[in-house]
Amino acid sequence: MIQDIHSHSYYSFCGNDDPSVMVETAIAAGIEVYGICDHNYGICYGRRSIFKCDSEIPEEDYEKTLIRYYDHISLLREKYKDSIRLLCGVEVCTSLLRSRVALPRQTDISFFDYCLIENVDLFENSVTGGDLIGYAKSLGCPAGVAHTDLFKFIQKRGDDPYDYLCRMADAGIFWEMNVNYDATHRYIEHQYVKDFFASEEQQELVRRSGLRLSVGFDCHRASEYLGERVINACQKLEEIKIPTVNFVR
Repeated sequence: MIQDIHSHSYYSFCGNDDPSVMVETAIAAGIEVYGICDHNYGICYGRRSIFKCDSEIPEEDYEKTLIRYYDHISLLREKYKDSIRLLCGVEVCTSLLRSRVALPRQTDISFFDYCLIENVDLFENSVTGGDLIGYAKSLGCPAGVAHTDLFKFIQKRGDDPYDYLCRMADAGIFWEMNVNYDATHRYIEHQYVKDFFASEEQQELVRRSGLRLSVGFDCHRASEYLGERVINACQKLEEIKIPTVNFVR
């Protein structure tokens, strides 16, 4: 299954295009399962002027904007159902280094198809405090770890890699292979992805643990999309017999 579950639309401050443009670009590239997962703060504050103002928006209004976003992507899911399987996700920021970016506690995102969690490796500067598994369970929807060197994260925690991967698998948490290569990310590839595909030891630990992986280009502009990188990563995972997440709820 060729999947790309990490993309951004104009709902993210860093995104550029209408979600329908992103979907049509994925269809043209031969993607079979596609996920749009805009940043929580982009969705909920909507405009930079609101994001930067001093006052907080009420939690009930924050959640309403998430529902409106989900409804929009769901309409596109129906529109393109004969061409692609479309998922609606949200990328959850956990950083405490900038104000108003982290997903507020108690925010309901349980209705999303999935979420991608970023900044988990900040530890004391992340709302997770380094407790990825506990935080993921609290979100109520399938959760994955975005653009993170998971083995380095586990080493920093001081845990046994195999034991920790098993705990992640048991909790239904998946790990993203982020294959971006575009001007948005200054054409810098993620070293952890290269390391994983070159390391039989890491691959064997993941296989034995039952941890599922995901693939995402992390696209912010449709004009920069390189679907062949996604397809190549998905095929590599199939070759080494490591399954991708399937989002059966």
